[in-house]
Amino acid sequence: MTELATDPTTRPVSDEAADSAPGLLQRVILPRAGDPVRVRALYVDEGSGAKIATEEPGPGDTSQPVTLTLGQRGRRRLRVLSRTSAAVPARSEVSFGAYFNAFAAGYWRRWSILTEVHLRLTLEGAGRVEVYRTKADGTHIYVGGEVVEGRREVDLALDLTPFEDGGWYWFDLVTDDAELTLLEGGWFADRPAPGRAAVTIGMPTFNRPADCVATLTAIGEDPAVLAEVTAVILPDQGTRKVRDADGFETAAARLGGRLRIIDQPNLGGSGGYARVMYEALGSTDCEQILFMDDDILLEPDSVLRAVAFSRFARSPMLVGGQMLSLQSRSQLSTMGEVVDRNAFLWRNAPDTEPHHDLADQPLRSTPWLHSRTDVDYNAWWMCLIPRSVAEDLGLPLPLFIKWDDAEYGLRARSRGYRTATVPGIAIWHMSFLEKDDTSDWQAYFHYRNRFVAAALHGPANPRALLIDTFKRSLRHLLLMEYSAMALQDMALRDFLAGPEALFPTLPTVLPEIRAKRAEFDDGRPLDSASQVPLAELDELAAQVFPAAPRDAKSAVKMLGRAVVANLRPPNPAHHDVPQRNVPSRKAHWYVLAHLDSATVSTPDGRGVTFRRRDRALFAAQLKKSGQQLREIGKRWPELQRRYREAQPTLTSREGWKQIFED
Repeated sequence: MTELATDPTTRPVSDEAADSAPGLLQRVILPRAGDPVRVRALYVDEGSGAKIATEEPGPGDTSQPVTLTLGQRGRRRLRVLSRTSAAVPARSEVSFGAYFNAFAAGYWRRWSILTEVHLRLTLEGAGRVEVYRTKADGTHIYVGGEVVEGRREVDLALDLTPFEDGGWYWFDLVTDDAELTLLEGGWFADRPAPGRAAVTIGMPTFNRPADCVATLTAIGEDPAVLAEVTAVILPDQGTRKVRDADGFETAAARLGGRLRIIDQPNLGGSGGYARVMYEALGSTDCEQILFMDDDILLEPDSVLRAVAFSRFARSPMLVGGQMLSLQSRSQLSTMGEVVDRNAFLWRNAPDTEPHHDLADQPLRSTPWLHSRTDVDYNAWWMCLIPRSVAEDLGLPLPLFIKWDDAEYGLRARSRGYRTATVPGIAIWHMSFLEKDDTSDWQAYFHYRNRFVAAALHGPANPRALLIDTFKRSLRHLLLMEYSAMALQDMALRDFLAGPEALFPTLPTVLPEIRAKRAEFDDGRPLDSASQVPLAELDELAAQVFPAAPRDAKSAVKMLGRAVVANLRPPNPAHHDVPQRNVPSRKAHWYVLAHLDSATVSTPDGRGVTFRRRDRALFAAQLKKSGQQLREIGKRWPELQRRYREAQPTLTSREGWKQIFED
């Protein structure tokens, strides 16, 4: 292990310094100077003139309900002065009812010990503060407000009682003939937070040095965040080292003795996060362990908010950050995730919409965002785990990647620890729209680890799991994804081998996967479709694709014809010349199933695969999948018993210690 202490005089601050703003839950924050224009929608809603009807008077307000018009009345916009201050021009209205500045009251009502929250603002100038809340259905309610003249410290106590099913608080700043400046502000508890703010941030990395340095810089640049950090542990598993990246020395100096870089072989995400937890529990006095991905853009206040939520939680629990899209930064990729306990698949939580763009449909005008969303787990792009929970549950399973975070959430739930994915706590991460990792080299881990997690936490009858897997097998084959089927074969074989193989294969399985995938056409991506002959279709035919089946009956008929087509010999003329070029968005089974060959672009648009239909391979792989799934069904009680008995060893410090020392 390499431990960096660039500035020996820099030490983690005391508990007193870490609590310099007692009871702070979240600061009012503004966008960075270099942020794209659409990112402003995450911080302020400068208005579309939407009318908000007051449904009930605020405390002490005996007037009748009125209709208020929010939004900017003039052409001038909010002037951002710093990350925590801004000026509202004269004759303007700006709402802080936006993702990062509204207060997700429903989550605090459900999970925390608090019964009220305080909005505290330091203002200077002339204008009004107006406070609103919503119900779980998104209905807006005017709560009350105050007039500001000169310099003013506003402190409004707000009740959390009406938020059992969800809802938010926010405030608006309104001016007439003078400017109003927000010097600073935040949402506060009515008491200091219990326990200590002492978080260890862990960020495993594999060849993402520039991204890591950017995150380290963001942590070190914010004094409030740095005050709560006891250590930053970075397992570096790549060949391009973080310490060699531009800007590293400056970032490391700001972090001082907190930063620890550990060089280790590539053990995947689970191996990296396990090392973080191993070190955090063994060599720090932290109270919280915060996992983060290496390829993110960090909103530093999210660290403070996650720690605050954890400290005020009614009982120890996991606190998850949501994922915003790094490619389209005003887009909320997912509100929260759950696991279907029958088919044993993760999915978006019910009544939520993935990839929601808050610049087009802001928080105030999107009803479904106001209902509280409950989850089974939070992905480890950002997830805080209290030390007490980690000591009780142990370390992640040795799964390399995929399902380690979901399994940990399910393990926590089985021991009485819940998970909350909290709006306003978030990072930006690469959207999953840019990839399909269920059919590339990661397919192995999707299949093996899904079955491992199901053996540990799934039903006694695996019928739904087996049926879903067979459907996926058929889909792979109709898409001519023979490499994915080969990896499924490896995955189910290794699952059947039992839990004893998980630790020994952790450092060696990735090269085997890559070698196996490279045996197949769809596992050898080309840079461009121009590397193979052009398809002979005319331009009209090339741009017309079969329509999706209209209903279940037509889908069954279409599937039957597709299977029959794949059992016929392919036309040799199509072996070297693709029948057609298929964009990634059109690469459906009912499109490819009747082709002998095709080039298919990758989801990120950076390349193509030249796929050729193989009748013998189709039949052999389909048969093998059926055989393996039948064997799993017969042996399921035994497999569940073995994996459950092995879990304490697989998640122990002793088990991982051997891997780290080797």
